[in-house]
Order: sequence, then structure tokens, then C-alpha cells
Amino acid sequence: MSLVNYATREITCKIVYYGPGRSGKTTNLHYIYGQVPEDRRGKMVSLATQTDRTLFFDFLPLDLGSISGFTTKFQLYTVPGQVYYQATRKLVLQGADGVVFVADSQARQLDENIESFQDLHANLGDQGIDPRAMPLVVQYNKQDLPPELVLPVAELSDAINFRGVPDFSADALHGPGVFETLRGISEIVLRRLSTGNAGGSR
Repeated sequence: MSLVNYATREITCKIVYYGPGRSGKTTNLHYIYGQVPEDRRGKMVSLATQTDRTLFFDFLPLDLGSISGFTTKFQLYTVPGQVYYQATRKLVLQGADGVVFVADSQARQLDENIESFQDLHANLGDQGIDPRAMPLVVQYNKQDLPPELVLPVAELSDAINFRGVPDFSADALHGPGVFETLRGISEIVLRRLSTGNAGGSR
């Protein structure tokens, strides 16, 4: 849940990028980090294995300005997509205010996308969170690959986005769709925050 610090008048929201291994979660954060001015972002912490896969999380606070006199910051995390990092995914997911599900648009990855999406819902349920209540957007990444390798967005949406949440086509490596995705989840989280459906204090 979002943390409200009344002493410093700051609201901190946590967004988790979730999805199968190598779908582009870390690539999203690296692109955002490279585009955001230095005075609007904190230090990125990236813990990777020898195969360059995210092992724990990437952390990127984003200052989004003021809401009702409070400075709003977003912390962006990624979870490791590999199956054997189940415990770490659960840990990173704790306290999330919103989730970006990053799907790999390649046709051969469809089953992994579906499995990872089900895994997300199961992990939220294990934490006592109604998955349908969690702010969520879906990103169909790698749409820049040759058409014979990727599924059309409509087909991906039919297979993955059974909740009918906002979804975005993207090429996280080069940027198209990255900030649109971030803006999409940010708006949902902030809307919830402004109506009083989320929040804690520290």
C-alpha cells in the first residue's frame, strides 16, 4: 500500500513490473531511467545473475510532482521471471500499489505469458489481496520484432487480458509504449489514492 509520510509530506507508491523471464521488465526500467532527468529520479539498484537476468529487483523512485500538497513518488520494481524465483516474486510483490504485467509478444512465449499471469493472481491471492482489486495494466512487449514471430495485440489480449484492463503495445528496447504504460498504471493508482481506497502511514 502507498506510504504517506506526513512529516515530509510525501506519498510513495510502489509499482511492480511482473511477467515471464526475459519479457522486457528490466528493459522497461532501463529505458525510463535513461529518459528521466537526473533530478527527477533516484539511483537504480540492479541485481543480476551471470546470465544478466534480474535476480531481485530494480528500484527507481520517480518524483511525479505534488498532489494535494504532498509530493508523490513512484518506486518501480521488477520481479525475476524465472520459475525458481517464486519466493522472491512474492516478496517483491508485497505492498504493491499497482502492477504492470509485461508479456512477451513472441508466439512461442504465449504459454509462458499465461502461466506467469496466473502466477501473479495466485501470489496476490496468497497475500490476501483480491487480484481483481489490484490496479493493473498489461504491456505487449517486443512488438518491433518481425510479424512472423509475434502475435497481434488483439490475439494476445484475448489470451491474456481476461480482466479487460488497459493494455499497451510496446518496444521497451527503443521506447514506444514504455511511458504510455507507466502513465496508464500511474493514473489508476493515483485515482485510487485520491478517492481514499489506498494508503498507510509511517
